[in-house]
Amino acid sequence: MSVITYLKATDIFYELTPTQLELIASISSEHIYNRGEIIFEENTTGAELYVIARGLVEIQVNPAVIGKDGKGGAQTIATLGRGQSFGEVALVDEGARSARAQCAENGTLVVKIPRDKLMLLCDTYPQMGYRLMRNLAADLAMKIRNTDLQVREYLTLMRRA
Repeated sequence: MSVITYLKATDIFYELTPTQLELIASISSEHIYNRGEIIFEENTTGAELYVIARGLVEIQVNPAVIGKDGKGGAQTIATLGRGQSFGEVALVDEGARSARAQCAENGTLVVKIPRDKLMLLCDTYPQMGYRLMRNLAADLAMKIRNTDLQVREYLTLMRRA
């Protein structure tokens, strides 16, 4: 399958035209990871967006990064599969990664899209930039709502304990 096919199946590229998808594909690269390989570490700088074309990726946080008890090491907070993206916060602020991405299945194929080249495309083609940023905002809002739900569930369990 082609990179365009993978991008087309990803929510953040919803309603982009075939030409716009071709432009994004032209700046992308494909990478294969095996189970246990780290794609990026928590608290490192990030300048790429990733799209899962095949396989699974675990998003993990380690309480020790912020000075909390980290005896259990990194904890998986989400498992993502084909058509899902991660690393998108790097598109917004270029800040430190808020989590680690680790491959969870042998032969996982991800499409890596560099922030600087993607932002140049968005500046050059404002309509594409608008659609992409609208979709990105919707994706991040969904992830924030999911995190909020997890925090509420955790707090409810803590009150019962």
